[in-house]
Formats: sequence, structure tokens, C-alpha cells
Amino acid sequence: MGVLSDGQIRAEVGIKPFAEGMRRKGVLSYGVTSYGYDVRVGTHYKIFTNVRSVVIDPKRFSEESFVDHHGDHCIIPPNSFALAETVEEIEVPRDTIGICVGKSTYARCGIIVNVTPLEPEWRGKVTIEISNTTPLPAKIYSNEGIAQIIFIRADAVCEVSYQDKGGKYQDQTGLTLPMVIEDDDED
Repeated sequence: MGVLSDGQIRAEVGIKPFAEGMRRKGVLSYGVTSYGYDVRVGTHYKIFTNVRSVVIDPKRFSEESFVDHHGDHCIIPPNSFALAETVEEIEVPRDTIGICVGKSTYARCGIIVNVTPLEPEWRGKVTIEISNTTPLPAKIYSNEGIAQIIFIRADAVCEVSYQDKGGKYQDQTGLTLPMVIEDDDED
């Protein structure tokens, strides 16, 4: 088992659009790194709101819990969060898993990024959760770096990949809300 290097990421992981990790003045970095890939946050956000006092239920999630926002930045209210999507579409190889961690610049401002692992053969745009843990509003910059994905190759290829099991978030084309697949055979 090992972490993929920049050359391996270029050759083996599907990332579109792909960017080199060059230094860009005045921009939160993005693109390939020595052992990862810094993804950018897109321009579409769903900002959590408690205005409608909806119960948060992951099995019956209500879109009324969010306010849609599109723009070159997003302001996340204090002690709240937003969902967003990556600019990049990712395609993970069958023998690899992607682990996503937030960028240190945001973390040092009390902004935490959460993404569950990108399983073998998962593909699509990544939906990310951005938490503002501070008592002040926090600004997120669209089309700039938000998190790094580290790709780890397994010693053996998995027997069942995310694609094989028909994962519910496979091929998502943008920001996707939580869902639970209902079994049609249950009474």
C-alpha cells in the first residue's frame, strides 16, 4: 500500500479539468501536489439555514434546510456550514481510495472541510461540507483551492468497488444532497 505521487496521479487518476500545482499570487493553491491533488470549490453553494426550523433527518432530508447561492465567493454564517461542489470531476482507479483533507489556510481560520473517502471506481464531482466553527461569518473563495485529496493504492484490488455495488452517489454531476435508497421489495 502506498500514496500516489504527482506523476502517478497525472497518469492514473481521472481529473478534469486537471491543473498543475503552480504558485498563483493571491489565490488559494490548487492542482497536483507532490502526493495529492488540491481541488477547487465551485460557484454553487447550499448554505444551511434554521429559518424554517426543519428537523435534520438524513433519511428524509429537506431542501428547505438550505438557501441556494451562486457566486465568486460564499459567506458562511457563524457556527454554520455550507455544501458545495468541486470544480473537478474525479475518477478513482479500482485499486485506489481517495482521502480528502481540508487546506491549512482555511483550517487556520476555523473553517473545516469534510468529505467521506472516495471509494475505488467512484467518479463524479465531489460534494464537500464546509463548516464555519467560528462565532464570525467566514468567506470562501470560489474557483480556488479548498481541500486536498490523497490517493492511496491498496496492496490488492478490491472484490467489490463503488461502481460494482451501484453506489448512490456515483456519477454525481454537482452538489448532491444526502439520500437513502429505499428498498422497493420491502412491505
